[in-house]
Amino acid sequence: MKPNQLKSNFLLLSASVIWGFAFVAQRHGMTFIGPLTFNGIRFILGAVTLIPVMKFLSPSFSFHALLNPVLLLHGAMAGVALFFASTFQQVGIIYTSAGNAGFITSLYIIFVPLFGLFLRKPSGKYVWGGVILATGGLYMLSFHEKMQMQMGDLLVLISAFFWGMHLIVLSYIAPIHDFRTIAFIQFLFTGIISLSLSLLFEEPEIQQIQQATFPILYAGIASAGIGFTLQVAGQRHARADHAALILGLEALFAALGGYLLLSERMSFSAIIGCGLMLAGVTISQIRSTKKGTLKTKD
Repeated sequence: MKPNQLKSNFLLLSASVIWGFAFVAQRHGMTFIGPLTFNGIRFILGAVTLIPVMKFLSPSFSFHALLNPVLLLHGAMAGVALFFASTFQQVGIIYTSAGNAGFITSLYIIFVPLFGLFLRKPSGKYVWGGVILATGGLYMLSFHEKMQMQMGDLLVLISAFFWGMHLIVLSYIAPIHDFRTIAFIQFLFTGIISLSLSLLFEEPEIQQIQQATFPILYAGIASAGIGFTLQVAGQRHARADHAALILGLEALFAALGGYLLLSERMSFSAIIGCGLMLAGVTISQIRSTKKGTLKTKD
């Protein structure tokens, strides 16, 4: 393995660890404040964290460039998808485990090829094989004795749908703009909308926010700011499909974090379900060619 590839793998793996343990922070934060308040502060903090990143990686960066109408429109489009995805996820985490949330969220990789059908970009047989495996895994993970899906799992599944939409939006607008500026605008948009709605529905108090300081700092600075930076740096020398597989390991680290930090336990069937979902996500990334190799997703 070349040094650049090894470095990229390490950076991407680090990002997946950060994002996986972020599910623990998100769930713990709900002990003190509401989901809208948490997300509002989290994403505004994430936007602020990206400012020095943009200046460091692009010394010529100017905030005047953010006033581009097309950039603002595209950033808002990504922000709308991000708002719904993060809100459903954050509410769902209240009613399910961090491990379940991590694995179900990973289904966004399955939703993307489903959206491709409507966009006239059909996927291959490996993707549909992944859909079948992941669906079976979701059943084993989320359905219990009464054969009813838990409310939290359903809400997180809805969030995975919007995460998939978010990826589709970014696939169209990211090649047009600097992805860091898109990230900054979407974070800021999501943070402002979330905080505004929290004032209407949650009435946050300073003391409650102070009690949730650590989860907010981790989710805002580590997950949004640092995690995003590691992803960008790692993908400089990594194929897109290979990067997606490594980043998808956040689901495993979410389960590990729930076990180590929140004492969450999983039944044997739930563990099998997680394995099937991970297998489905993995298989969905396979791209067959005439030579039997993998295609890089541009």
